[in-house]
Amino acid sequence: MQVTETLNEGLKRGYAITLTAAELDAKVKAKLLEAQPEVAMKGFRKGKVPMALLKKQFGPRILGEAMQESIDTALSSHMESTGDRPAMQPEVKMTNEGWKEGDDVEVSITYEKLPEVPAVDLSAVSLTRLVVKADDAAVDEALKNLADTAKNFEDRKKGSKAKDGDKVVIDFVGKVDGEAFDGGTAEDYPLVLGSNSFIPGFEAGLVGVKSGEVKDIDVTFPKDYQAANLAGKAAVFTCTVKTVSEPKPAEVNDELAKQFGAEDLAGLKAQITERLEVEYSGASRAVAKRALLDALDKMIDFDLPPSLVNAEAGQIAHQLWHEENPDVHDHNHGAVETTDEHKRLAVRRVKLGLLLADIGQKAEVKVTDAELTQAVLQQARQYRGQERQFFDFVQQNPQMRQQIQAPIFEDKVIDHVFGLANVTETTATKEDLQKAVEALEEE
Repeated sequence: MQVTETLNEGLKRGYAITLTAAELDAKVKAKLLEAQPEVAMKGFRKGKVPMALLKKQFGPRILGEAMQESIDTALSSHMESTGDRPAMQPEVKMTNEGWKEGDDVEVSITYEKLPEVPAVDLSAVSLTRLVVKADDAAVDEALKNLADTAKNFEDRKKGSKAKDGDKVVIDFVGKVDGEAFDGGTAEDYPLVLGSNSFIPGFEAGLVGVKSGEVKDIDVTFPKDYQAANLAGKAAVFTCTVKTVSEPKPAEVNDELAKQFGAEDLAGLKAQITERLEVEYSGASRAVAKRALLDALDKMIDFDLPPSLVNAEAGQIAHQLWHEENPDVHDHNHGAVETTDEHKRLAVRRVKLGLLLADIGQKAEVKVTDAELTQAVLQQARQYRGQERQFFDFVQQNPQMRQQIQAPIFEDKVIDHVFGLANVTETTATKEDLQKAVEALEEE
């Protein structure tokens, strides 16, 4: 087998491979000889079928297998000897059109190889990491929010008007063009005004009603309403108000704490403090991570495979298009054009991705089976009732496992780099941290 270089330009590589007819014929014969002892055919005992008959019966299929195996072996041997790692699947195609059995096989192979990533002095990276403690004000605010979620409602004095945030219990009948419609009638329906659980205008129409009052409320169903027969239609709801009650937040005490699984108020405060500081730490890490990636982006530069950059730019453009068109859930839409901004982001992502992969490989960073299993189980919880099917799907799908493993690996590499960089911790307020997080979202 002959391998000749045809392209060596930047990261692009091309090779012509010639597999002689004699080599191919020898491989086919070897495969037939290997299979012969197990073959039985009418008129012949097992293992006694003549080679000429075997070749006639199985030759075309085995010829194809031998050709593919020879090319795969040549490609694998080439990658091993050169140390090249293709950025994407190499393009392999047969170049001698009109090939027939007995001819040499001529194949061209082209690919872009992954670049050599230059070393970077991670100790030269200087970062500031914000440290935020949960103060009494933050804990009290969280307690107030918990008390609000545990609030009760008490009847207002007779004759009092309903306010936004009050709960009303109503009977109602909805009509379009004077006719009641399915789903438009209910009795003893509890509704918190301002909850936006009804179509626009309904809850606002009940502000100011009194217990015992009957009121017609005019509304218009949204044009994109889920029931097509009502979308965009004007309707009148006749509402009979049975009770009007006002919210009464629960008292912040040991009883409230027990509702949320704590032994007493002190225990609940300790839980809140711990949860808040975990949230602050996560937000602080995100800010520091962005600063780290910005620093690495400026410190290093190297050639990138255009195929990887173009593929990443396409993914970015596609993702942003769906974010701007949230109602489209499939991919049955026109082509999404990539812009210079998409390509700029793609260059950054590909460069940093290759750099982090190189750092992780050299540092022998690994994702353990336990870490991967835990991540799979967390994602499986999103599919209630189908957790087992999701878990089995991931186990049988290497690409899906890689998608789940990639962010775990990246986080472990980032933590490794934090350990080598010059990181200064600075005490900050919750407001300082919030501003830093908002700045990330604006970029």
